[in-house]
Amino acid sequence: MLPHPTRRLALLATAVLGLSLTACGSDYPLGPEQEAAAQRANSDLRGTITGAGSSAQGPAMDGWISGFGTLHSQAQLQYSPDGSGAGRGALLAGAVQFAGSDAYLNDEEIAESAEACGPDGAFNIPAYVSPISVTFNLPGLTELNLDAPTIASIFLGDIDNWNDPAIAGQNTDVDLPDLRITPVSRSDDSGTTENFTDYLHETVPDQWTFEADGTWPSELGNENSKGNAGVVSTVAGTEGAITYADDSAVGPPLGRANLLVGNEYVPVSTEAAAAAVDIATPVEGRPSYDIALTLDRTTTKADVYPLILVSYHVFCTSYPDETTVRLIKEFGTYVVSPEGQEAAAESAKSSPISAQLSERATEAIAGITVRD
Repeated sequence: MLPHPTRRLALLATAVLGLSLTACGSDYPLGPEQEAAAQRANSDLRGTITGAGSSAQGPAMDGWISGFGTLHSQAQLQYSPDGSGAGRGALLAGAVQFAGSDAYLNDEEIAESAEACGPDGAFNIPAYVSPISVTFNLPGLTELNLDAPTIASIFLGDIDNWNDPAIAGQNTDVDLPDLRITPVSRSDDSGTTENFTDYLHETVPDQWTFEADGTWPSELGNENSKGNAGVVSTVAGTEGAITYADDSAVGPPLGRANLLVGNEYVPVSTEAAAAAVDIATPVEGRPSYDIALTLDRTTTKADVYPLILVSYHVFCTSYPDETTVRLIKEFGTYVVSPEGQEAAAESAKSSPISAQLSERATEAIAGITVRD
């Protein structure tokens, strides 16, 4: 049993509206709602699957749980948003059936997964795409222009006041306060941290010399908090503070940074995040069913926001019984479907994956088998 509270799905079946009407040969004369009710009543999918991992996926998972329950009212889904590193660890230990992770399994983790997932191990499926906001608490300011060198300098502690010339020079029309900057980082092993540090290391490697990692560099004595909600809450309560967080967790009164891409500052948006996924490339050396992606953090293309996270669902290639295989296949397929992506977008402001990526993911999930 997971030690943290879980989101549990246990929705009651909805009775199908009994009607004897017919119209134009349709089996569902009242449209999609009647068809959905019929599907709920006819679904024989039963059982429970458990996942853990990405806190960034939390809002999207709420949408998926609701949508999946609409289709399969007798199935249960549990998810504990303990952080990407914890989720991957739980999957590798065989404690959960899937993990949510803002970073794909590396080669070492893939090899280790054979013990819990069978000889072919685990694989990565893109499930959730979201921009990472560089977000700050400056009363009255909703946006600032910041380039990568300035962001790196802030989190390294080299720039420690909001009226620093490096910030002022990019925001000539803004009256910046004489106020100390308080950087806030994640305290847990976080895929959001890994993506943020990857962005800094790729864009300004001579300045940000730390490799991409889910754990914040211990040499930097920033304030810290657990989870996206934790860092956002800390910044909201600290005037002058700044952090990085999944954009779904960011709201008023916090402001967001526009990133310098090429010669233009690009604001946070789902469209610009989706454009970053469109120019991503497959990770080399992976089998065709493993859809791990390498992001281009240094792009200069217009209207692309490169500071994004692609959050994955990590599944086993095989499971010990048919019930689990069917549950995983149905859930995984729903998540990457247009309906599942729309549910995530509505609940988490995420960017839907492309039709091509959805098709590839569906094919990969269909290959999950019962272990011999």
